[in-house]
Amino acid sequence: MNIEKYISSGILESYVLGELSEKECAEVENNLRQYPELRNELARIEDTQEALLMASAAEPRPAVKKKLMAKLDAISPAPRIVKFSRPEPGISFWKLAVAASVSIAIASSYLAYDYRQKWRKTESTLSDLIAQNQRVAEDYNTVNQRLDKIEDDLRIVNHPDFSRVVMKGTPNAPQALAAVYWNESTQEIYLSIQDMKQLTADAQYQLWAIIDGKPVDAGVFDNDFSGLRKMKEIGSAPSMFAVTIEPRGGRETPTLETMQVAGYVGKS
Repeated sequence: MNIEKYISSGILESYVLGELSEKECAEVENNLRQYPELRNELARIEDTQEALLMASAAEPRPAVKKKLMAKLDAISPAPRIVKFSRPEPGISFWKLAVAASVSIAIASSYLAYDYRQKWRKTESTLSDLIAQNQRVAEDYNTVNQRLDKIEDDLRIVNHPDFSRVVMKGTPNAPQALAAVYWNESTQEIYLSIQDMKQLTADAQYQLWAIIDGKPVDAGVFDNDFSGLRKMKEIGSAPSMFAVTIEPRGGRETPTLETMQVAGYVGKS
């Protein structure tokens, strides 16, 4: 069995996504039991798919209804009762009228103040709700954008015209791992990275395509992205891809001493 040809056929990606028939699944599982290389490749594919899906994770905000009701309860004072005593004998009507007027004025002033305070607090609560709704809308748009990005990435990963080239870590970075998805017809290149160390502000990673023994610049990048990143298109079929560390902005020729990952086209 040609292991490399079997891997490049994309059947393992289809197996992970559940797109195979029962017969095809049984065949894949039988091959997985026989060939440890296929099991290792399957684990890498599952890790890549999981990383893409986890990029959309967004922690939801707590419900605001309970918070609003608690605030309204807190600003609603207990009702106040104004008691009027029976007038004593000998008190004139005018004195009673004045006393009643003062009491009404005091009560009216208190009610006006009380409702003013309630209005101000309600207005503040309404502003908080509006701000929270705006944040929820922004979060919703962000999640939608992430889902769209994941859908686009999965379409490229599973497209039959894209070949996957795994770039493994060199002695400079044994833990590093990256992959290139290359379309021979359109010359498009998409890059996926894992475990690439953080660089200083004056340095960048640079992707190279080795064509006819010569390095061709495929673009610079930082390790601040998830999923796939589109790189520069190249002119013809490469035999190898590699990543080096260069000064920010890149160089015309690679610094081989800083090579981080490399992989041959047609090999995993």
